[in-house]
Amino acid sequence: MPEYHFIPGRYSRMLINELLKLSSAEERMSTAVNPGVRHETFHQTSALSKPAGLLLFIVFFLVVWATPSSLWAEGMALDFPVQGKHGMVVTGQELATMTAIDVLKQGGNAVDAAVTAAFVMSVTLPRAGNIGGGGFMLIYNAKNREFKALDFWPKAPTGAHRAMYTGKDGKVDLSLRRNSHLGTAVPGTVAGLSTALEKYGTISLSQAIAPAILYAEEGFILSDRSVSYMRTFDKMLRAFPATAAIFIKRDGSPYAAGDLFVQKDLAKTLKLISKEGPRAFYEGAIADMIANQMKANGGIVTKEDLRAYRAVFTPVVRGTYRGHEVVSVYPPSTGGILLVQLLNILEGFDIAGAGHNSAAAIHLTAEAMNRAFADLNEYIGDPAFSKVPIKGLTSKAYAALLRKDIDPLKATPAALIRARNPFRHEKDNTTHFSVIDRDGNIVSCTYTLNAHFGSGIVVGGAGFLLNDEMDNFNHNPGKLNKESGYVETEANAIAARKRMTTAMSPVIVMKDGKPVIVTGAAGSERIISTNLQVIMNIIDHGMNAQEAVNAPRIHSGWPVGELRIEKGVSPDTVRILGRMGQKVKLQGGMSATSTIAVDPKTGMRYGAGERRREGLALGY
Repeated sequence: MPEYHFIPGRYSRMLINELLKLSSAEERMSTAVNPGVRHETFHQTSALSKPAGLLLFIVFFLVVWATPSSLWAEGMALDFPVQGKHGMVVTGQELATMTAIDVLKQGGNAVDAAVTAAFVMSVTLPRAGNIGGGGFMLIYNAKNREFKALDFWPKAPTGAHRAMYTGKDGKVDLSLRRNSHLGTAVPGTVAGLSTALEKYGTISLSQAIAPAILYAEEGFILSDRSVSYMRTFDKMLRAFPATAAIFIKRDGSPYAAGDLFVQKDLAKTLKLISKEGPRAFYEGAIADMIANQMKANGGIVTKEDLRAYRAVFTPVVRGTYRGHEVVSVYPPSTGGILLVQLLNILEGFDIAGAGHNSAAAIHLTAEAMNRAFADLNEYIGDPAFSKVPIKGLTSKAYAALLRKDIDPLKATPAALIRARNPFRHEKDNTTHFSVIDRDGNIVSCTYTLNAHFGSGIVVGGAGFLLNDEMDNFNHNPGKLNKESGYVETEANAIAARKRMTTAMSPVIVMKDGKPVIVTGAAGSERIISTNLQVIMNIIDHGMNAQEAVNAPRIHSGWPVGELRIEKGVSPDTVRILGRMGQKVKLQGGMSATSTIAVDPKTGMRYGAGERRREGLALGY
């Protein structure tokens, strides 16, 4: 027989919180902003009579009293992460996770496993994994406690210019930006992965690529999810002969779940890189194939552009949140700066007291997002081409200024939100994977082709897809972008050899000098809001890693003026948000993350794969 006890503290507070729900939503929202302060103007009579309220109290008391203490000891968690004492890998594709955890078990370090996973996903997750795109890698060296940020993001070709997509009528041709050779920037993935392995890995490049070659040459079984993406983008994949030769069966029919998917040309390309190193891609036979296809189809990436490409180590972006240090990557990534800015704004509110996904917490988070995204559009670009006020945007003082404008009970119309002046605060479709090895070294890495399957163009004979990253530039500075709703600015205008902005932002969170969260996400600008909510779910709401990943998410990105909420948030909450002036849109999964939490006392790693896609966590 289990013992039954009433456990005070956290769970008695749970009981009290349930009773407090009888109070008006407005009163609780105001209390979340000003803890301990009651606002008489917002009082409202409870819908329940006093006897009914007393009865509810008794029922809750009996439920708590009669619950086995062993259940409370488990924290009442609804989802449980994967545990691993020595190592943990979380990726967006199961074969990549399985391969990378084997690397760790065989004595490889976090960089070895991450690079291996990235090459595997270039084969097994072709809609996002790649060698024709780019990304960012954040590395933590446990021995010397140093962070290294590696930028292997694509660059505009030498022939790029701001009017390259604009017709005589002054309109931008979207098809040229996205589904043509002219939309491709100089790829950085091969340079980045090779550089990371050379600097910080322990295995050879040929060892890291070997599993990917095997999956390309011998094939792998397609999942339902992989096939659904192929069918969604069937028209695009059929538009280019070299692409159709890979993604469409010889008889013209689409692939089905359970089919074996073989990529012989990609296997040959990976073998060349394995044998000759990154020079094969940037100077050798692969470079010739890229340049020749570009020239024949109106593209502007030349062999000289490829030869000149370099992955670069950059400073990191740092911030703090409730006693934790938050570390991410540098511009042209917008994600690290905005994440810190958002956390700075929200640190001034009692998010934990408001309750997870309460109307109060969602409203405050959405209002903070709108202000941060206004700054993103105005100020952030490639720092080699324009001054980015990083210290100002990430300062606590600037966050306090933005926070003052937030009405805790009413949404600010998008038309009234404008970028502020951070300079005066200056004092001087994507995939993510996270890895921790036995020594505590960490890799948090995000890379992409941009859109699903990138440009949709495969390099003939080489078997890999090209990115469409040129679409991420502002193409008409000073003019309204009807798709996004904002006036495009100079900071992210097209220029030769310039890196375009991206929301990608691998993150590592520290507590008292020890790593406690490793995360990152896929999902365009929703990368930033996903990283934010995973971190807040763990720090503010005490969730374990899997609960933090599984919880319904929100996103509000100025200037659209629309608050997107995933299914699973209470309809009552949605109605309250509507009364507050939020324009709520309910939808399915918006993003995907690969998250690891670490217990700083025991060193136990807890991995959380993404249920919204094909994520898998494995530890040992």
